[in-house]
Amino acid sequence: MSDIPNDLQYTKEHEWARVTDDVVRLGITRHAADQLGDITMVELPREGDEVQKDDEFGTIESVKAVSAVYSPVSGTIVRVNEILEDNPEYINDDPYDVGWLVEIQMSNTSEVDELMDAAAYKTFAAEQED
Repeated sequence: MSDIPNDLQYTKEHEWARVTDDVVRLGITRHAADQLGDITMVELPREGDEVQKDDEFGTIESVKAVSAVYSPVSGTIVRVNEILEDNPEYINDDPYDVGWLVEIQMSNTSEVDELMDAAAYKTFAAEQED
């Protein structure tokens, strides 16, 4: 399993999180993007929307399926990657950079302690393949 950046944290739903102070930038992993296939549409919340840990906050549609995206933390959406509205394929092209989804200002920073590091995610993702 390649392309799992060490500087990110991960969820069992195959999302990644980049934590900077009390803000988390979220996206889906390369593994998730590859499983979905060609992504054709993304529905994301608006800036100012509140999200709760483990709740669905958006969807990603591909030629294969529609997948829900879940928030690993509670807080307020402070930024949405609006470029994905017209270019959802950026998630397939580069899920960890231009293909990020939203940024959330956390209301409870301890929630990130429940996320996996890259080594744990690599093991988890490999087990899902079996």
